This record gives sequence, structure tokens and C-alpha cells, in this order.
Amino acid sequence: MQDRIAREIEHGRFLAGHDAGEIWNWEGPAGRLRWARRVKMLTGHLRPGLTVLELGCGTGYFTRELARSGAEIVAVDVSPELLDIARSNCSAPNVRYEIENAYDLRYSDSVFDSVVGSSVLDHFEIEAALREIYRVLRPNGTIFFTEPNMLNPQIAIQKNVPWVKRKLGDSPDETAFFRRPLRRFLEVTGFRDVRINSFDFLHPKTPTALISGVSAVGRFLESVPVLSEFAGSLYILHLNERHDYGSAERISKRSCCDLAQSRPAQRE
Repeated sequence: MQDRIAREIEHGRFLAGHDAGEIWNWEGPAGRLRWARRVKMLTGHLRPGLTVLELGCGTGYFTRELARSGAEIVAVDVSPELLDIARSNCSAPNVRYEIENAYDLRYSDSVFDSVVGSSVLDHFEIEAALREIYRVLRPNGTIFFTEPNMLNPQIAIQKNVPWVKRKLGDSPDETAFFRRPLRRFLEVTGFRDVRINSFDFLHPKTPTALISGVSAVGRFLESVPVLSEFAGSLYILHLNERHDYGSAERISKRSCCDLAQSRPAQRE
């Protein structure tokens, strides 16, 4: 596991020296729409008074939007170089940045109301990471993650063909998830009432002129059983009895074109 952590730290150094936003596909017209949709998924449940752990905050692409909720945000990453960029991108008073190992978080049990992240669980040895997430989450806490879907053909190639993985800027251990096995991992860890929805057929390199049409087709495919399983991403939720699954799932099905009111935090 230590070797895996060392590789992630080295990868963070690589990302800090290059254009991380381009590598992560959050730039460009389609990329920004995809980012905006995920912002809604990760922030819709937040409010002042909550204490939230953002795992794998990277350069802060989502941290600034989490902070707008008024919740207290603890944004962590294993890479000091990425955290330095995140601090420059978002210095909100309700955000605290810390270097943390997701397998051995330095927090007491049951301290966070919610744990969130985007494309971060796919970097971890998942069972060990989920145990730590479960440990630091309060009994009535929530989790919200968006992660790559291994059933999507492009994702499957990207995560399993080494030279493609290197060319696209993935870390050596980065992977993706099948929906049902991931749900079993969560339930074995102790999470109950887990929902995992497949979403997003909009490719980040979609030409601007085609975005509206591709988005409309994607919305339709997300509503079709079986076909929806091949979407590019997974929306992972664990709520408690005070939350409305219906609201969360409606967010996951909304058009990314309807969620483009914000822009990603730019590297300064």
C-alpha cells in the first residue's frame, strides 16, 4: 500500500507541473458542462453548519463550489503540490486544507456529516478507503461521489490498456468501477441504503456545435434500462432518513446543459 501511495504522490507532482484541468477533462465547453453537473451532484445536500470531508481535492476544482454552500469544508489530498494549487484557487474562510492518507485519516471517529469527492475512489485500494470513510462519518452522515464506470467502453480501455492510461494522464493504479460490485463493497463496509446511478454520455471532447444534440441523446439513454449501464460515470450516494433520494436522483438526471451556470476554478 505504501508503494501505491508513493505513486499517487509522484502523479500529483506530475499533474502540478502540467495542466491538470486538461488532463482531467474539466476544460473546454463540454468539459465545463460535465464539471458543472458534478458540482450539483456533490453540493446539493450541503448547508451551513455541516462539516464535510472532501477526499482527493486535487487543485480545488470542486472545493470552491463546496465552500459556497457555507458548510465547513476539510479538503484533503496526498499531494502537497496539488494542495498548494488548491489553496491559491480557493482561500475561503470555511475551507481547511490538509495532507492526508485516505487509508489512515488522522480524524476521530464519527466527525463528518458528509464525505464527498469526484474521480477519487478510483485511485484507492477501495476496501481500505471505504473502511476509513465509514469510520470518520457520523452515524446519520452521507456520502456523495462521482466515479468512472468500467462498463463504458472508452473507460474500460483507458483504465486497462497501460499505454492508453499513460497517454491520457492517469496514475498507474487508477481504475474504474462496476456498479454492482461497488455497491457490495459499500454494504459490506456497513453503508446501508446505497444508491449508484449510471450517468453522462457527453464526451469531454464533444465539439461545441454538437453538445446540445449529444446531451439530449444522453439524457434519453440515461432513462433507458440496460443502455444506461454504459454511461461514462457513476453517481454514488449513501443518504440517511432525513434526506430525499428522489431529489438526489433528479439532480443526477438533469441535463448538464442546465447546470452550466458556474465555471471551474482556474489555476492561477
